Amino acid sequence: MPTNTNRTELRDFLRSRRARVSPEDVGIPATVRRRTPGLRREEVAQLAGVGITWYTWLEQGRPINVSSQVLDAVARTLILDAAECDHLYRLAEVPQPPVISDPPTELPGHLDTVLEALDPLPAMLVDARTDVLRWNRAYAALHPALVSAPPGKRNTLWQLFAAPEGQPRIVNRDEQAPEAVAGFRYRYSQNAGDPRWQDFVARLRTASPLFSRLWATHDVAPPHLCDKRYDITGIGEVSLRATSMELTDHPGVRLVVQTPADRRSRDNFDRLLRRATHL
Repeated sequence: MPTNTNRTELRDFLRSRRARVSPEDVGIPATVRRRTPGLRREEVAQLAGVGITWYTWLEQGRPINVSSQVLDAVARTLILDAAECDHLYRLAEVPQPPVISDPPTELPGHLDTVLEALDPLPAMLVDARTDVLRWNRAYAALHPALVSAPPGKRNTLWQLFAAPEGQPRIVNRDEQAPEAVAGFRYRYSQNAGDPRWQDFVARLRTASPLFSRLWATHDVAPPHLCDKRYDITGIGEVSLRATSMELTDHPGVRLVVQTPADRRSRDNFDRLLRRATHL
């Protein structure tokens, strides 16, 4: 039976997905007088082969028992993709999802050696909540305000939506923002009962109206990395391509390395490193 937190998330997620599906998508003839966006609850119940009362209770977040067979039928009716299906099952706790543990307080020193060896490429260690745990000299040169921020704001998602003064402007933020939030929700559903995750989301929704609006869409997708284009004062534009590797010995911790995407970016980033060295 889902927890109170997951029931709220499950309710809002189902409502948002139902509103997204048009009657025509599932073979229902459109009518002129239709006040409900997307499908009606009774239509979802009928198409999924479940009782209208049961589905209504599910969408209202009531504490009812849910089977994988019924969730499969609801997912097909709402035309959920693989990531959305996984998100639905995690919220319904069918089966009980694995929880990604927080990384240990102290990471072994040899990881610092790895980060240093990657210099002059910006590299960092980041956890599932996108908190930046360790970094090298090149990453600090690119993100001086981020690495000096307090732990609660030393976070790549916070940087994207509520960057502190002194951070380089992300030129393609509008392109990245929806994907970043959908990927973060994918991980959030695995940790929705953790007060630290809930607090982070609440603080970021307060700090960023854009994040709050995107979070309310309940979109979910497998996390993936994409190029970031920075506009650095006195340097110009730098486009960096990210590569991510999970650390086998530390579940939830990833090594992320950024490489210049083109010659101009490489030249501009070299200028940034020289400037940082002389500060």
